[in-house]
Amino acid sequence: MEQYKTDFINFMIECQVLKFGSFTLKSGRQSPFFMNAGAYISGSQLKRLGEYYAKAIHETFGDDIDAFFGPAYKGIPLAVSAAIAYSELYGKEIKYCSDRKELKDHGADKGGILGYNLKDGDKVVIIEDVTTSGKSIEEVYPKIRAQESTPGGIKILGEIVSLDRREKAPDSEKSALEVISEKYGFKTHAIVTMDEVMDVLYTNGDKKVITEEIKKELDKYYEQWGAK
Repeated sequence: MEQYKTDFINFMIECQVLKFGSFTLKSGRQSPFFMNAGAYISGSQLKRLGEYYAKAIHETFGDDIDAFFGPAYKGIPLAVSAAIAYSELYGKEIKYCSDRKELKDHGADKGGILGYNLKDGDKVVIIEDVTTSGKSIEEVYPKIRAQESTPGGIKILGEIVSLDRREKAPDSEKSALEVISEKYGFKTHAIVTMDEVMDVLYTNGDKKVITEEIKKELDKYYEQWGAK
Protein backbone atom coordinates (compact mmCIF):
# COMPACT_ATOMS: atom_id res chain seq x y z
CA MET A 1 0.00 0.00 0.00
CA GLU A 2 1.29 3.46 -0.88
CA GLN A 3 2.47 5.50 2.12
CA TYR A 4 0.07 8.37 1.37
CA LYS A 5 -2.86 5.97 1.77
CA THR A 6 -1.69 4.85 5.21
CA ASP A 7 -1.13 8.49 6.15
CA PHE A 8 -4.60 9.42 4.88
CA ILE A 9 -6.31 6.73 6.97
CA ASN A 10 -4.55 7.97 10.10
CA PHE A 11 -5.38 11.55 9.08
CA MET A 12 -9.13 10.72 8.93
CA ILE A 13 -8.95 9.30 12.44
CA GLU A 14 -6.93 12.27 13.71
CA CYS A 15 -9.52 14.72 12.32
CA GLN A 16 -12.42 12.59 13.66
CA VAL A 17 -13.78 12.31 10.14
CA LEU A 18 -13.90 8.52 10.26
CA LYS A 19 -15.58 7.17 13.37
CA PHE A 20 -16.56 3.71 14.62
CA GLY A 21 -19.57 2.90 16.77
CA SER A 22 -23.23 2.74 15.77
CA PHE A 23 -24.66 5.13 13.18
CA THR A 24 -27.90 5.35 11.22
CA LEU A 25 -27.18 6.15 7.58
CA LYS A 26 -29.38 8.17 5.24
CA SER A 27 -30.36 4.86 3.63
CA GLY A 28 -31.68 3.66 6.99
CA ARG A 29 -28.93 1.08 7.41
CA GLN A 30 -27.36 0.76 10.85
CA SER A 31 -23.62 1.03 10.27
CA PRO A 32 -20.66 0.39 12.61
CA PHE A 33 -18.72 3.26 11.01
CA PHE A 34 -19.37 6.71 9.60
CA MET A 35 -17.35 9.12 7.48
CA ASN A 36 -18.11 12.85 7.47
CA ALA A 37 -15.95 15.20 5.37
CA GLY A 38 -17.70 18.13 7.04
CA ALA A 39 -15.45 17.49 10.05
CA TYR A 40 -12.45 18.96 8.22
CA ILE A 41 -12.71 22.44 9.70
CA SER A 42 -9.28 24.10 9.72
CA GLY A 43 -6.99 25.52 7.09
CA SER A 44 -4.20 23.03 7.82
CA GLN A 45 -6.62 20.11 7.61
CA LEU A 46 -7.98 21.27 4.25
CA LYS A 47 -4.45 21.79 2.95
CA ARG A 48 -3.49 18.21 3.80
CA LEU A 49 -6.80 16.88 2.50
CA GLY A 50 -6.24 18.59 -0.84
CA GLU A 51 -2.79 17.02 -1.08
CA TYR A 52 -4.19 13.51 -0.55
CA TYR A 53 -6.81 14.08 -3.25
CA ALA A 54 -4.22 15.57 -5.61
CA LYS A 55 -1.88 12.59 -5.20
CA ALA A 56 -4.67 10.08 -5.80
CA ILE A 57 -5.98 12.03 -8.81
CA HIS A 58 -2.51 12.36 -10.32
CA GLU A 59 -1.93 8.63 -9.87
CA THR A 60 -5.33 7.67 -11.31
CA PHE A 61 -6.14 10.26 -13.99
CA GLY A 62 -2.81 11.90 -14.85
CA ASP A 63 -2.33 15.58 -15.70
CA ASP A 64 -4.60 16.07 -18.71
CA ILE A 65 -7.41 17.61 -16.64
CA ASP A 66 -9.07 21.01 -17.04
CA ALA A 67 -11.42 21.19 -14.05
CA PHE A 68 -12.45 19.60 -10.76
CA PHE A 69 -16.21 19.50 -10.18
CA GLY A 70 -17.28 19.38 -6.52
CA PRO A 71 -21.00 18.72 -6.01
CA ALA A 72 -22.59 21.16 -3.54
CA TYR A 73 -22.13 21.42 -0.71
CA LYS A 74 -19.40 19.18 0.70
CA GLY A 75 -17.73 18.79 -2.68
CA ILE A 76 -16.94 22.51 -2.94
CA PRO A 77 -14.07 22.66 -0.40
CA LEU A 78 -12.82 19.31 -1.71
CA ALA A 79 -12.53 20.62 -5.28
CA VAL A 80 -10.98 23.91 -4.14
CA SER A 81 -8.39 22.30 -1.87
CA ALA A 82 -7.51 19.69 -4.51
CA ALA A 83 -7.02 22.38 -7.18
CA ILE A 84 -4.70 24.36 -4.89
CA ALA A 85 -2.72 21.26 -3.95
CA TYR A 86 -2.45 20.11 -7.57
CA SER A 87 -0.92 23.44 -8.53
CA GLU A 88 1.58 23.27 -5.67
CA LEU A 89 2.53 19.60 -6.11
CA TYR A 90 2.52 19.24 -9.88
CA GLY A 91 2.65 22.77 -11.28
CA LYS A 92 -0.61 22.29 -13.18
CA GLU A 93 -3.37 24.89 -13.00
CA ILE A 94 -6.74 23.15 -12.73
CA LYS A 95 -9.95 25.13 -12.38
CA TYR A 96 -12.74 24.31 -9.95
CA CYS A 97 -16.51 24.44 -10.33
CA SER A 98 -19.64 23.31 -8.54
CA ASP A 99 -23.36 23.19 -9.04
CA ARG A 100 -25.62 25.64 -7.25
CA LYS A 101 -28.54 24.26 -5.27
CA GLU A 102 -30.55 27.31 -6.38
CA LEU A 103 -30.12 29.12 -9.71
CA LYS A 104 -28.64 32.61 -9.47
CA ASP A 105 -30.67 35.01 -11.62
CA HIS A 106 -28.54 38.17 -11.35
CA GLY A 107 -24.96 39.38 -11.75
CA ALA A 108 -22.23 38.38 -14.18
CA ASP A 109 -22.09 34.83 -12.78
CA LYS A 110 -25.80 34.01 -12.90
CA GLY A 111 -26.86 30.47 -13.66
CA GLY A 112 -26.51 27.07 -12.05
CA ILE A 113 -22.72 26.79 -11.86
CA LEU A 114 -20.35 28.25 -9.27
CA GLY A 115 -16.76 28.94 -10.30
CA TYR A 116 -15.45 27.98 -13.73
CA ASN A 117 -17.99 27.66 -16.55
CA LEU A 118 -17.38 24.35 -18.29
CA LYS A 119 -17.23 24.28 -22.08
CA ASP A 120 -16.83 21.78 -24.90
CA GLY A 121 -13.40 20.20 -24.94
CA ASP A 122 -12.95 20.33 -21.16
CA LYS A 123 -11.83 17.23 -19.27
CA VAL A 124 -13.40 16.99 -15.80
CA VAL A 125 -12.91 14.94 -12.64
CA ILE A 126 -15.81 14.85 -10.15
CA ILE A 127 -14.69 15.00 -6.50
CA GLU A 128 -16.85 13.77 -3.61
CA ASP A 129 -16.34 12.62 -0.03
CA VAL A 130 -18.05 9.24 -0.05
CA THR A 131 -20.88 7.58 -1.94
CA THR A 132 -23.22 4.84 -0.79
CA SER A 133 -26.08 5.02 -3.29
CA GLY A 134 -24.78 7.15 -6.18
CA LYS A 135 -27.70 9.55 -5.81
CA SER A 136 -25.54 12.70 -5.95
CA ILE A 137 -24.14 11.70 -9.36
CA GLU A 138 -27.68 11.32 -10.66
CA GLU A 139 -28.21 14.97 -9.72
CA VAL A 140 -24.94 16.51 -10.97
CA TYR A 141 -24.36 14.47 -14.15
CA PRO A 142 -27.15 16.21 -16.11
CA LYS A 143 -25.97 19.59 -14.76
CA ILE A 144 -22.52 18.99 -16.23
CA ARG A 145 -24.00 17.80 -19.52
CA ALA A 146 -26.18 20.92 -19.63
CA GLN A 147 -23.01 23.04 -20.02
CA GLU A 148 -22.20 21.38 -23.37
CA SER A 149 -22.82 22.97 -26.75
CA THR A 150 -22.75 19.57 -28.44
CA PRO A 151 -23.57 16.14 -26.92
CA GLY A 152 -20.45 14.65 -25.34
CA GLY A 153 -18.56 17.93 -25.71
CA ILE A 154 -17.37 17.74 -22.09
CA LYS A 155 -15.36 14.64 -21.21
CA ILE A 156 -15.94 13.35 -17.69
CA LEU A 157 -12.76 11.46 -16.89
CA GLY A 158 -14.19 10.00 -13.73
CA GLU A 159 -15.16 10.40 -10.10
CA ILE A 160 -12.95 10.18 -7.02
CA VAL A 161 -14.06 9.86 -3.40
CA SER A 162 -12.22 9.72 -0.08
CA LEU A 163 -13.50 6.34 0.98
CA ASP A 164 -15.01 3.40 -0.87
CA ARG A 165 -17.36 1.85 1.68
CA ARG A 166 -17.42 -1.38 -0.40
CA GLU A 167 -21.06 -2.08 0.30
CA LYS A 168 -24.00 -2.86 -1.93
CA ALA A 169 -25.65 -0.07 -3.84
CA PRO A 170 -29.47 -0.05 -3.72
CA ASP A 171 -30.96 -2.85 -5.86
CA SER A 172 -27.53 -4.25 -6.68
CA GLU A 173 -24.92 -6.68 -5.38
CA LYS A 174 -22.17 -4.33 -6.62
CA SER A 175 -20.72 -1.29 -4.88
CA ALA A 176 -22.00 2.21 -5.62
CA LEU A 177 -18.75 3.13 -7.39
CA GLU A 178 -19.00 0.05 -9.63
CA VAL A 179 -22.62 0.82 -10.46
CA ILE A 180 -21.76 4.46 -11.27
CA SER A 181 -18.89 3.40 -13.53
CA GLU A 182 -21.08 0.95 -15.45
CA LYS A 183 -24.02 3.33 -15.75
CA TYR A 184 -22.13 6.45 -16.84
CA GLY A 185 -19.13 4.93 -18.56
CA PHE A 186 -16.35 6.66 -16.66
CA LYS A 187 -13.71 5.53 -14.18
CA THR A 188 -14.40 5.65 -10.43
CA HIS A 189 -11.75 5.60 -7.74
CA ALA A 190 -11.28 6.08 -3.99
CA ILE A 191 -8.25 7.35 -2.10
CA VAL A 192 -8.72 4.34 0.17
CA THR A 193 -11.15 1.45 0.55
CA MET A 194 -12.58 0.01 3.76
CA ASP A 195 -10.42 -3.09 3.17
CA GLU A 196 -7.35 -0.82 3.33
CA VAL A 197 -8.71 0.96 6.41
CA MET A 198 -9.11 -2.37 8.20
CA ASP A 199 -5.63 -3.46 7.12
CA VAL A 200 -4.02 -0.34 8.60
CA LEU A 201 -6.14 -0.01 11.74
CA TYR A 202 -6.76 -3.67 12.57
CA THR A 203 -4.73 -6.31 10.73
CA ASN A 204 -1.45 -4.36 10.96
CA GLY A 205 -2.62 -1.89 13.61
CA ASP A 206 -2.66 -1.77 17.38
CA LYS A 207 -6.42 -2.48 17.53
CA LYS A 208 -7.05 0.65 19.59
CA VAL A 209 -9.31 2.21 16.93
CA ILE A 210 -10.78 -0.93 15.40
CA THR A 211 -11.03 -3.16 18.45
CA GLU A 212 -11.93 -6.85 18.41
CA GLU A 213 -15.52 -5.90 19.26
CA ILE A 214 -15.75 -3.34 16.42
CA LYS A 215 -14.17 -5.83 14.00
CA LYS A 216 -16.93 -8.31 14.81
CA GLU A 217 -19.55 -5.63 14.09
CA LEU A 218 -17.82 -4.76 10.81
CA ASP A 219 -17.72 -8.41 9.77
CA LYS A 220 -21.41 -8.77 10.59
CA TYR A 221 -22.24 -5.61 8.63
CA TYR A 222 -20.32 -6.67 5.55
CA GLU A 223 -21.78 -10.15 5.66
CA GLN A 224 -25.17 -8.48 5.10
CA TRP A 225 -24.29 -5.38 3.09
CA GLY A 226 -20.90 -6.05 1.53
CA ALA A 227 -20.57 -5.71 -2.24
CA LYS A 228 -19.99 -8.95 -4.14
